[in-house]
Amino acid sequence: MHTVELERLKARKGARKRSEIPNEVLSALNHGKIETVNLVEWLAIDMPFLLRNSLTEIGWEEQIENLYNQSLKLQDQGITKRLKGIGTILFHALEEEENRTEIFETLASHTSDMVRAWAAFSIAADQTISLPERLEIMRRFATDGSFSVRECAWDALRSYLVDDLAYSFELLTEWVKDEDPNIRRCAVEATRPRGVWCKHIPTLKKNPDPGLTILEFVRSDPSNYVQRSVGNWLNDASKSSPDWVINTCLRWRKESPTKETSWIIKHALRTLKKHNTLSQKLQLIAIN
Repeated sequence: MHTVELERLKARKGARKRSEIPNEVLSALNHGKIETVNLVEWLAIDMPFLLRNSLTEIGWEEQIENLYNQSLKLQDQGITKRLKGIGTILFHALEEEENRTEIFETLASHTSDMVRAWAAFSIAADQTISLPERLEIMRRFATDGSFSVRECAWDALRSYLVDDLAYSFELLTEWVKDEDPNIRRCAVEATRPRGVWCKHIPTLKKNPDPGLTILEFVRSDPSNYVQRSVGNWLNDASKSSPDWVINTCLRWRKESPTKETSWIIKHALRTLKKHNTLSQKLQLIAIN
């Protein structure tokens, strides 16, 4: 496919339904020539086909059929399990390669956002990495230009953060101070009590208080991307610890009377408001 043609495809608007994805777009996605532009395209990719094409492109020919066949066994799984599964497959294959660093770098910087996501999950499959080192490696994925890769970044970190929440929050304090909103958002999203498409964190559902270690730094964040994540964190907590969320919002309202904090509070209280569990005073806070 010529460069001019690829540039035209990159400028496309995403289809609303899988059936509306043009054949040339789907072909380019499956060959790893372009990134996805929305979830519809992300879900439409033929992962085993993309894996085989990507490995062929980078010249990892001795592993192509083996990894392709392993990926076929994941086809009855959900999207997240397939992504993680291929990441795990790649990790074990990389362990056997002398030039594993070079191959990983090729995958981690690939044109296809899905291939980059596999690279992120290959790191998740490595249980020998210390948490500080893991966070450092995952920064590139947490700041990726693709929303989908950034989502995979926090998911790839989450299970390791849960192992020692106190230590994790201590390390993530530096992330919520980072100048890049993607890094700040990743720290918050990775520790949400409930999260999206991931296992809950029972400890934080029961007692969300440790989360304030990082949330206090972003309670008036200038980025709406981060604000939304903070609001979602608190909204998660409100489903099992409503009083804690209410008290936190009241305190933030008093200590940080900014439009950013007000937006976060409104977003945080939406479930409690929906279920009519807010006092009249808090109803006003949630609205204003």
